[in-house]
Amino acid sequence: MTRIEAPRGTHDVLPSEQPLWQKVTGEMERLCDLYGYRRIQTPVFEDVDLFQRTAGSGSDIVQKEMYVFEDRAQRRYALRPEGTASVVRAFVQHQPTTPWKAWYVTPAFRYERPQAGRYRQHHQLGVEVLGTDDPAVDVEVIAMAWRYYAALGLTRVRLLINSMGHDECRGEYLMLLRAHLASHATSLCDEHRATWSESPLRVLDCKRDECVAVTGAGPMLVEHLCANCRAHFDRVLAGLASIGIEATLDPRLVRGFDYYTRTTFEFVAEALEGAQKSIGGGGRYDKLAEQLGGKPTSGIGFGSGIERLLLALDAEEVGEGDLVNRRLDLFVVDTTGDDVATPLVDQLRGAGFATGRAYDGRSMKSQMKLADKSGARYALLVGPQEQEAGEVTIRDLRSESFGQAQQTVARVDVVATISNLLTK
Repeated sequence: MTRIEAPRGTHDVLPSEQPLWQKVTGEMERLCDLYGYRRIQTPVFEDVDLFQRTAGSGSDIVQKEMYVFEDRAQRRYALRPEGTASVVRAFVQHQPTTPWKAWYVTPAFRYERPQAGRYRQHHQLGVEVLGTDDPAVDVEVIAMAWRYYAALGLTRVRLLINSMGHDECRGEYLMLLRAHLASHATSLCDEHRATWSESPLRVLDCKRDECVAVTGAGPMLVEHLCANCRAHFDRVLAGLASIGIEATLDPRLVRGFDYYTRTTFEFVAEALEGAQKSIGGGGRYDKLAEQLGGKPTSGIGFGSGIERLLLALDAEEVGEGDLVNRRLDLFVVDTTGDDVATPLVDQLRGAGFATGRAYDGRSMKSQMKLADKSGARYALLVGPQEQEAGEVTIRDLRSESFGQAQQTVARVDVVATISNLLTK
């Protein structure tokens, strides 16, 4: 029979890879507790209209990348392509007290060409704050992301920042940008030569040399902000500087969704090669709740792709050893033939010790190999002699001196003895 494999663009996260994944999500949870964010879980699929409203009906995400399907009642749904829209939908639906701080870890789905760190089913984590337009919140969200990457061990991360203004000043800028692009349309890349008039801001985001040359010679939005947007942006920059976070102004930085306003930012991992260096980003979206039928509510957030983060960690050689790979404390070796291991392992796990064991009646030699491979600090040996005497032999698997590596204790004293050994 033909072997069935994971669909193209998806991947299995195997048990051996879990320590890094747990560290990536665990550090986010730890920071969110410090910053007062609480976790939210939303459905993996939503009404397709949610993403058409938020991403823009003409965007590549809606036109080319979303997984859309009909259920048995002919209702049209889409698998979630990103995290923010669902969180804001939940905010509008449940109307919590503001300011509302939420964080999430979620799978996301986009039909695009798979490549390193980019999958059709990938995983995102992020935070959202709704209910305030205070620039201090922009600083808090950016700082939280910055501290998060540092906590993971990343040292070569650069923060890029820009302001996209609001409807009024951005509208005036778009008139200037359209005029500039119209006079240089033949010099744009093949894709944007045909689409620039529909989405002129997306030309700024294009990394192809032709578009970079054209837009680099044209007007930049940050130079055309209104007084209020300029003041907001200046306060964000000053706030970041006050806590020692260096930000690089990138006037070409625009986010890939139509809902962004004012502050936009991106984190780049310099250890990664090629164009795909971004490990996270976000920005302010002061009109999004209103677009979804709610009251006008300011919001800001950031998100990171876990797979891309793992690439950055690997590029900086931050591995399992650096990220506290949780290993077993103990490994029970039972050669009695009476399955003494079952009650002993249960007792040890109940006392809070990570404990492993062998199965299938393996030999002493085979079980000791497994014990050593498990990474456990101590092996607990129970053979016929120990069973009869009501004892357990404790062997230090990491000691270089055999004479000091082993002791025999009464079975009733094993938990206390192990507690003392592990706290030395």
